[in-house]
Amino acid sequence: MKSIKLFFDEAKEFEPRFIQPLMGIRGLYFIFSKKTDINYPFKKSKLLYIGMSEKKTNSIGKRLSDHFDGKSGNDGITNYKNTEQLYFTYINYEMLKNLWLYRVEDLESYFILDFVKNYGVYPICNNKTGFKILKSKLDLNINIDWQYFE
Repeated sequence: MKSIKLFFDEAKEFEPRFIQPLMGIRGLYFIFSKKTDINYPFKKSKLLYIGMSEKKTNSIGKRLSDHFDGKSGNDGITNYKNTEQLYFTYINYEMLKNLWLYRVEDLESYFILDFVKNYGVYPICNNKTGFKILKSKLDLNINIDWQYFE
């Protein structure tokens, strides 16, 4: 089984000027605080939400824009945004296509379930459960740098 260590890109302010360049890009995105620690059962993290974009027409930029404007219906993200400056980072799916042989949806599930394994529950603003990805069937192990959000 192949194993890779995944590091997150530089944090961007959760603001339209940083969101706009991501129109048309598929992949995962992560919304987080820089000042508020969430007390998850196993340890603290500043990560609030893991999301994904499976199509270029519903890109990372579009999804983040909808979260920013409140159109996504995620009250948790909206309320955090209204009380403090949030940040985001993302993973461009095209960069992993040669290593990850499954759908973007499966990659999101992998990340969410790995977060649960490390922190005890889903990120506080994720109001859906991840699909079960059986790691025994995968030929790739992704070591995720969750400390980025601590």
